[in-house]
Amino acid sequence: MIIRRRPLEQYAIFKHLIRWTILIIPIAIAIGSMVALFLWLLHAAIRYRFQHPWLLYLLPVAGLLIHFIYQSVGKSSEKGNNLIMDEIHAAGGGVPKRMAPIILATTIITHLFGGSAGREGTAVQIGGSIAAMFGKWFNLKGVDMRMILTAGVAAGFGAVFGTPLTGAIFAMEVLTIGRIQYDALLPALMASLIGDLTVAAWAVHHTSYHIDALPATPYFLSKYLPLDILLLGKVIVASVAFGLASYLFATLVHEIKNIFLNLFNRKWLIPVLGGGLIIGLTYIIGKPDYLSLGVEPEYPGAITIISAFKLGGADTWSWLWKTIYTTLTLGTGFKGGEVTPLFYIGATLGNTLSALLHAPVSLFAALGFIAVFAGATNTPLACTIMGIELFGGEHTVFFAVACFTAYFFSGHSGIYSSQRIAVPKIFDAYFSDETSLTEANKRRGFIHQKLSRYRLAAKIKKEDHE
Repeated sequence: MIIRRRPLEQYAIFKHLIRWTILIIPIAIAIGSMVALFLWLLHAAIRYRFQHPWLLYLLPVAGLLIHFIYQSVGKSSEKGNNLIMDEIHAAGGGVPKRMAPIILATTIITHLFGGSAGREGTAVQIGGSIAAMFGKWFNLKGVDMRMILTAGVAAGFGAVFGTPLTGAIFAMEVLTIGRIQYDALLPALMASLIGDLTVAAWAVHHTSYHIDALPATPYFLSKYLPLDILLLGKVIVASVAFGLASYLFATLVHEIKNIFLNLFNRKWLIPVLGGGLIIGLTYIIGKPDYLSLGVEPEYPGAITIISAFKLGGADTWSWLWKTIYTTLTLGTGFKGGEVTPLFYIGATLGNTLSALLHAPVSLFAALGFIAVFAGATNTPLACTIMGIELFGGEHTVFFAVACFTAYFFSGHSGIYSSQRIAVPKIFDAYFSDETSLTEANKRRGFIHQKLSRYRLAAKIKKEDHE
C-alpha cells in the first residue's frame, strides 16, 4: 500500500498569498493613482466654483450634460455601485471599462457647478471598473472575479478616505446585511493598503479630525465604573436619532428618484428641474454652505464637517438642509457619492444633539460622522473601525455603541438597493435569505397593502354587523 503525503496546508496558503499579491499590486496601484487624480481634480473644481459663484446658475445645464453622457456612452454604467454589487453577487453583463472615466468626469461636473454630492461612490466605481478590466486581462472567472471586484471596491474606498482597514472591512460587509464575506479578506486588505499608499505617494492628503479631551469623570464614579454611564446613555439616545437620519436619507434618495421618473416622460427634464431646485434653495437660504462636499470651509463662517466639531459650528437644521440638498442632487440624476454628505449630516446633527443633551461637542460630531454612515450603508463594523482610524482608539466603545445602534434603527433601508439581506435586523421580519433591499421594499409594500385591505374589509364587516 502506497501512502501519499498531502501537501502542507501552509504551503497551499503560501501559494495563495503569492498569487493574490501578484494580482493585486498592479490593480491597487492603478486604482490608487486614478483616485489620486480624482481627488486632485475634485479639490480644484470645488475651489474654482467657490471663487466663481455664478457657476451655480449653470447647474441645470450641467445636469443635462450628465444625462446625455450616460444616455450616449454610459449605458449600464449608470447603475453605479449597484452594478458592481450585482456582479459580485452573481455574474451578469460585467462591469464596463468606461465606468471609471465617465463617473470621474460626471462627478467633477456635478461639483464644479455646485451639486451636493460625495466622492465615495466615484472611488468605488473607479475601483470596481479597473478591477474588472484587469480581471478580464488575467482571464479571471467565477469566485476569482468576485474576489477581484471586492478588492477593487476596498482599494477605491480605502484610497479616497485614507482609511485602509475600513476599506477592506467595508468591501466585505457592505455586500450582504448580517454576513461578512471573509473569503475576500486577503485581497481586500492588500488592495486597500496599497491603494491608500499610492494616493499618499502622489502627495494627496486627507482631512484630519480631532476629538477634544472629555471632562474627567468624578473620582467616586471612576473608581467603580469603567465608563461614564450618563454619557453612555446620551450616546445611545443620540444614536437612535442618527439611525433615523440614515433612514430618512436613504428613503428620500429612492423616493425622489421614483417620483421624478413617474412625473416626467422626457427624462432629460429631471436633472434640469433638479438643478433649478438647488439654485432656488440656495437663493432662499442665502448661503452656499450646503453645496458640494462641505468638508473644509471655503470662506469664513461656513458650516462644514470641520466646523461641526466646535461649539456653535452648525445651525440647528444644518443636517436636514444637507439631507434635502444631497437627496435632490442624487435623486435627479447628478453623480457623486453619498458618504461624505452622510458625514456632514451626522457631524452637524451630532453638533445639534450635543447642545440638547449637554454632551461633548467634538465627540458627538464624531459619533454622528460614523453612525449616520453606518445606518445608511448597513456597515456598523466597518464604521466602528473608521472611527478608530480617523479619531483614535480612546473612544472605541462609544463608536461601537453609536454605529450598531444607528444600524438597527435605520431599519431595512439603505443607499445601495442591490445590498442583500442574509440576517434580518429583527428575527420575525418577512425577508428570505439573499433578498435584495429593492425586493424587500417591494415585498414590504405589498404586505402593507394586503394588511390595509384586510383591515378595511374587517372594519366594513364590523360596521355592517353593528
